[in-house]
Amino acid sequence: MPAALASSWARIPPHTRRWWVVGTLGCALGVAFAVWWGVAGTSTGISYQDIGYHVIDDRTVDVTFEVVRPPRTRVTCLLQALDARFGSVGSAQVAVPVSSSSTVQRTARLRTTTRAVTGFVKACAAG
Repeated sequence: MPAALASSWARIPPHTRRWWVVGTLGCALGVAFAVWWGVAGTSTGISYQDIGYHVIDDRTVDVTFEVVRPPRTRVTCLLQALDARFGSVGSAQVAVPVSSSSTVQRTARLRTTTRAVTGFVKACAAG
């Protein structure tokens, strides 16, 4: 430890140093838990990909997407439509039913409040 840091640390009362150590360990454990939670949340075996979208009219957009999941797993996907200013103009939860195939392609129709310029899958999860 550099001399300046050692002398600064030595001036801190022992009971205060103890709380600094406890706080540092607590922060390190919190970061480790957050990383573990993030990794565990992405290891479901479910992935999705946008295939395309088609704006039907000022109130409707079709979104085509593909879901890869373990066979016989029910998946629910959140679809979203955006306007030219990137504002949400429609969303829907779409169930991808159980099947023996691990890859499923679906097209879902979203109702929008105004004309959409894009539609996409925001997220998919088991259930």
